[in-house]
Amino acid sequence: MNTVKQATLSSRPATAANDHRWLVMKFGGTSVSSVQRWETIRDLVRERQTSGYRPVVVHSALAGVSNRLQAVLTAAVEGDCRHQCEEIIALHMQLAADLGIDGQALLTGFIGELEQLLAGIRLIREISPRVHVKVMALGELMASTLGAAYLQSQGLSVTWTDARDILQTIDVPHENEQSRYLSASCAFDTDESLQNRLASSDGVILTQGFIARNPDGDSVLLGRGGSDTSAAYFAAKLNAVGLEIWTDVPGMFSANPHLVSGARLLKTLSYQEAQEIASTGGSVLHPRCIRPVRMHAIPLRVRCTLQPALDGTLISADPGSDAPAVKAISSRSDITVVSMETVGMWHEVGFLAEAFRCFSDMGLSIDLVSTAESNVTVTLDMGQEPIDSGTLARLCQLLERLCRVEIITKAEVVSLVGQKIRAMLHEIGPAFAVFAEHRIHLVSQAANDLNLSFVVEEGQAHRLIKQLHHDLGPTRTDDVFGPTWAELQIDSLPVAADSEPWWVQKRQQLLEIGAEAASSYVYDTESIRGACERLQSLKNIDQIFYAIKANSHPKVLRTVEATGINFECVSPGEIAHVLAQFPDLDPQRILFTPNFAPREEYAY
Repeated sequence: MNTVKQATLSSRPATAANDHRWLVMKFGGTSVSSVQRWETIRDLVRERQTSGYRPVVVHSALAGVSNRLQAVLTAAVEGDCRHQCEEIIALHMQLAADLGIDGQALLTGFIGELEQLLAGIRLIREISPRVHVKVMALGELMASTLGAAYLQSQGLSVTWTDARDILQTIDVPHENEQSRYLSASCAFDTDESLQNRLASSDGVILTQGFIARNPDGDSVLLGRGGSDTSAAYFAAKLNAVGLEIWTDVPGMFSANPHLVSGARLLKTLSYQEAQEIASTGGSVLHPRCIRPVRMHAIPLRVRCTLQPALDGTLISADPGSDAPAVKAISSRSDITVVSMETVGMWHEVGFLAEAFRCFSDMGLSIDLVSTAESNVTVTLDMGQEPIDSGTLARLCQLLERLCRVEIITKAEVVSLVGQKIRAMLHEIGPAFAVFAEHRIHLVSQAANDLNLSFVVEEGQAHRLIKQLHHDLGPTRTDDVFGPTWAELQIDSLPVAADSEPWWVQKRQQLLEIGAEAASSYVYDTESIRGACERLQSLKNIDQIFYAIKANSHPKVLRTVEATGINFECVSPGEIAHVLAQFPDLDPQRILFTPNFAPREEYAY
């Protein structure tokens, strides 16, 4: 393939160490899943090159594909994964067709590898970590191959580079085999030999997120959401002038904007503040992506592919203001709380060391800690994978030799994040009245004075966030806080060129259709697919169902089904219609909600 440069606008000055002016640009799954987004990426890359930067594009899998690959692994163990495999292939082929490139020629090798790996899993009915990684890595490899081909077709010079040839893992203490393969960490020292090697290529470097290689030569993953971390590793190794994380939201906000429409854009954050927000539940950035850029003083900017002109959020050593302030209110769910109680710990030397050794022996990381004379309560760092009940049972057995143990699962954490939280206690104290009706399992104030966290019962966090943001959140725009989410949606998003109504963009095709018939009812499958992919990208949603009564046209149904969305039917006739289109559809993907609920429909 050819080569392409990449760059990111940054306030960091060029030095002898970064005179190549590398700019790392990471694009997430929703940003690489449609032709409109790729047109934006093409224009951004050209702009960066014109500004004198060397772009390095870090590419995620298409939206929803990592989840689909995980599902196809499960289906292969159970014996039949043909339908899921075909869906994954069709998704890539459709994007290739939309981009005007030959998907069959580009992806044949990857598709053959996927089918071969799945055949092996079906045969032995189990998945080793190595095979798991090989299957999951294909999402990034296939998508980035299509992306490179598209940019080339647009006249850009592009070098497709395998990330596994650049990123090598390091050993982490107490790491088990699964973590070593599925949630690995990499070295990120400045690499002059890599800089020189890539500098010898002209144009844009295009590579993958999420994947790396261990010293034994095996492929590994960096954990779900690890493409942000990959991009940070590349930026550090190249001593880049900047890192841009391009996503489907305008930046980081003072609260989850899907919960709080009055949440304000955070214009600037320090590395430490961004780390706290990401670690306490902010979903825009992966928590592990901050440290590499902080260690190398590389500015990171979160940008929006839907609105590339917006400045987004700048993360650097400068917090924008030294004044005490609550910058963000965030939450995490599915938290495990472990309460250890015994009067024997009072004045007993070494109790905590012995208790915490039990967690270490089980490979469990402790997050929040609260101590009293006869009680220590902690929460567990969930990491990349949920903690299974067997692990918790064994932990209980170890701890019960020392104390009485209570384990609470499914708790939630609400965190206030900002500078100098201690200095604000007199101001934020009245807002704590919101907790009066709730059981609080633990309160933890961070040693770095950047967050104050409350562990509460399941189902309480969202209501608490809304009330706390109302009481403590920013009320106006200044150097740190920007417009609200609602203001951005109303005032900014509609003016973008690429947010024109689909019927404006496809005026000529509509005129041609109109010439053939007096009247026609037209649906744009590309717009439907884009809407489905945006829904699939939402966090904390278990399943999404499409109501058949909205439109039952076979092509509409095929477009919806190809994105992995399920179907909601209100009559046996609708179920029959869906199954006529998809004879092999898993019945679990149909939600039957009868209109009038006669006995015979329930029997059906």
